[in-house]
Amino acid sequence: MKLKICGMKYNIKEVAALQPDYLGFIFWKPSKRFFEGTIPPLPAQTKKIGVFVDAPIKEVFEKANTYSLYGVQLHGKESPEYCKKLKPTEFAIIKVFSMVNDFDFSVLREYEDVCDYFLFDTQGKLPGGNGYIFDWSVLKNYCSTKPYFLSGGIGPEEVEQLRSFFKSPESGYCHAIDINSRFELRPGLKNTDTLKEFKKLLRYELSR
Repeated sequence: MKLKICGMKYNIKEVAALQPDYLGFIFWKPSKRFFEGTIPPLPAQTKKIGVFVDAPIKEVFEKANTYSLYGVQLHGKESPEYCKKLKPTEFAIIKVFSMVNDFDFSVLREYEDVCDYFLFDTQGKLPGGNGYIFDWSVLKNYCSTKPYFLSGGIGPEEVEQLRSFFKSPESGYCHAIDINSRFELRPGLKNTDTLKEFKKLLRYELSR
C-alpha cells in the first residue's frame, strides 16, 4: 500500500523527508493550496503528481514538463476523449470520481483504456480538500481491475478503519491512500508530527 500526501505548498522539504510515495501539487488557481514556484529536490522514491481541474490540455502538458511530473490527477469533469489526448505521453493519468452511496461504477468503463489509475474522493462543494470521508463500503460494487487511490478526508482518526478496510475484498485493487486537509496546520502547511505518527501506526500496511 502506498501513501500520497496532497496539497503541498509550504513545507515541502520537511514532508518529503518522510519519504511518501507521492506528493501532490495543485495547479488549480481557486484552491487555497494552489502551487506556483519551485519544487525542491525530492527523494528518489517520491513521485510528483500534478492536480488539475478541467485545465486546457496545453496547460497540463506545460506543467508536466516544467515540474517533471510522474502523473497528472484530473479532478474535474474531464471526458474520456480529454484523457485520450493525454494518454500517448509518458506521465500517468489518474482520473478522479466523486463518490456517493449510489455511485454508478459503470461510468468507469469508458475510462479504462485511457487512464492508469482511478481516484475515489468524497463529493463536496470543492474538488478535493473537503475534510470528510465517504462510505467506503460502496467500493464493494467496484467492477474494475484498475488500481485506485482511496481519498476523501482521511485523517489520523481513521487508522483503525483503514486497517479494517485493507482486510476487506474491496481493497484488493487499492493502490494508495491519499491524505491532505486533515494533516494540516493551515491550507498547504502540513503537520509533520501528525504525519509521522500516522505512518508509524500504519507501517505494516504501508510496507505491503
